[in-house]
Amino acid sequence: MKITKPRLALICGILCISIFPILVKLRLTPGLISAFYRMAFAVTLLLPYVIFSKNFKLPSLKFTLLAALCGVMFASDVAVWNIAIQASSATQASLLTNLSPVWVGVGSFFFLKTKPATNFWIGTLVALFGMITLVGFEFFIDLNFDKAFLFAVLSGILYSIYLLVSKNVLSQVDVLSFMTISLLASSIYLGILCYSLNEPFTGFSDTGWFVLILQAVICQLCAWLSISYATQHMRATRVSLSLLSQAVITSILAWLFLEEKITLQMVFGGIILLFGIRITFYDKTISLKRLFSKNS
Repeated sequence: MKITKPRLALICGILCISIFPILVKLRLTPGLISAFYRMAFAVTLLLPYVIFSKNFKLPSLKFTLLAALCGVMFASDVAVWNIAIQASSATQASLLTNLSPVWVGVGSFFFLKTKPATNFWIGTLVALFGMITLVGFEFFIDLNFDKAFLFAVLSGILYSIYLLVSKNVLSQVDVLSFMTISLLASSIYLGILCYSLNEPFTGFSDTGWFVLILQAVICQLCAWLSISYATQHMRATRVSLSLLSQAVITSILAWLFLEEKITLQMVFGGIILLFGIRITFYDKTISLKRLFSKNS
């Protein structure tokens, strides 16, 4: 397979995202503040560049507001994901938030003209079974859904809303202008939220500040500029599917650097979950009738 520029950008983006849960799990700063500084530092670096290079173009009021809404959705996604990571494990939080393609399909069914195919519903059932296996059947039998589980799933839902809205906005707005507006909205929204909840804005160690800057530069700017570039030059389904490998890389990194235990049940559940999402991107329609007629 030839490694083209878009594929190289996608690989770079996935690697940049994969280290994020590891940095958050270090617990050097609270989850909400970590999300705020990720956005604030990123927009502080991006804003001078787009202004001086004259790459910023203010869209119409409608698309400016929609880009800002994307920023609020993405900020909410990162905030609840941070809390989920710190309250459970980087592995579990990453796998559960990767259900976002499923929620994108559900949103498409209700709100978009293009309806999901049969493969989507088959893949959804398989992915949900994988999620149940990953978390443990006892959680569902006892209805013992803890905060970490609910926040990780909520993260996937918020991210799916972000994807659906941003897909519409990016058809009319260039990537740099979109990222500038959404990051400004994210920073203001999270800043107000952190202030109202009395989150500490200072008092972190030098390592803590360094990790916050790393999150902004590597996990936000490098990752999302690379992925946006790849999305412009590759099929969206291929990009979405490739992003699922982030959960696998994060799991390996968590095992290596955080000594997180990965049980056989978690491995099995994760494989089923990712396989279910893979089915939703399969081009040929799966026909159960045809499948059984071949076997008979």
